[in-house]
Amino acid sequence: MQVPVIDIAAFHGGDEQARATLARQWAHAFETIGFATLVGHGIPEDLLDEIHSLALDFFDRPLEEKMRSSFRPEKTGQGYVPLGIEAVARTLNDEAAPPDICEALTFTGVEWERRPPHNAVDQALFRANRWPDTPPQFRKRLNEYFDRVYALGQTLMRLSAPALELPDGFFDSYYDRMASSLRLVHYPDQAQDPLPGQLRYGAHTDYTGFTLLRQDNAPGGLQVLSPDGSWVDVPPVRGALVVNAGDLLARWTNDRWKSNVHRVINPPKSLTGSTRRLSIVLFTGPNADARIECLPSCQGPANPAKYAPIIAHDHLMAKIRASMTA
Repeated sequence: MQVPVIDIAAFHGGDEQARATLARQWAHAFETIGFATLVGHGIPEDLLDEIHSLALDFFDRPLEEKMRSSFRPEKTGQGYVPLGIEAVARTLNDEAAPPDICEALTFTGVEWERRPPHNAVDQALFRANRWPDTPPQFRKRLNEYFDRVYALGQTLMRLSAPALELPDGFFDSYYDRMASSLRLVHYPDQAQDPLPGQLRYGAHTDYTGFTLLRQDNAPGGLQVLSPDGSWVDVPPVRGALVVNAGDLLARWTNDRWKSNVHRVINPPKSLTGSTRRLSIVLFTGPNADARIECLPSCQGPANPAKYAPIIAHDHLMAKIRASMTA
């Protein structure tokens, strides 16, 4: 099984038949492997190239400087998280999983920093990000990308309604205040051998809605678990974003759509030269106070709801706390 490549351009520019075909492709991808490689999204690759370079500049800076953007020791998904803190495999009950070989910088509620939230729930959750002072242009360019990819995340939910035999706009009221985290993940060169079972990013599922990933082509990359138990490589495609469904989408659809297990493997020991890797990720999800319960098109007398209703933000924070080793 391979991750399908899907061109989303027809959603905006195609005729009714083309949009229906796109919706079927979208449904099939998430009913089978839970991943898709998305092209035709309209986000400039040169913008992503620049953010990639600026992010590496940040991660090359001294730890003391990077920690100015941290909220540690809180177990939060916001701010800078250094090496040795996160072990995402623990969210799948692998309590002995070693720390992942990565560091990350995460910005949450970026849209609220420019347009303060009016909803009482969002106001209570909002906390300003700790943006690095350097490198220059970092915040400006990251905000430009955020605006584009945030809008794309909402578009994917509008595409998902017909893919799940739901009325157009069904998800609009759940995503009009879409939760989001923009994350830069750095997988450094491995100067020493990993611990037994230690990976760049351990096997896990994502937590909420769609994840939109821009990966580079460095060795030691993304793999997805196939139904037969083997691991499938997700090769980078120039100009594409990788999209996968998270746990809340699986709950919402009664497991019709898969929140699939994936990991980031270590580079081969035999390689010479740098194997460092940088991923640009947007995690999306329903409004923080959204009540997630089985969709009407995903249940019936022969297929009752498997999961109790849950509040989106409560689910997210339980997963984040479980992923932190300290």
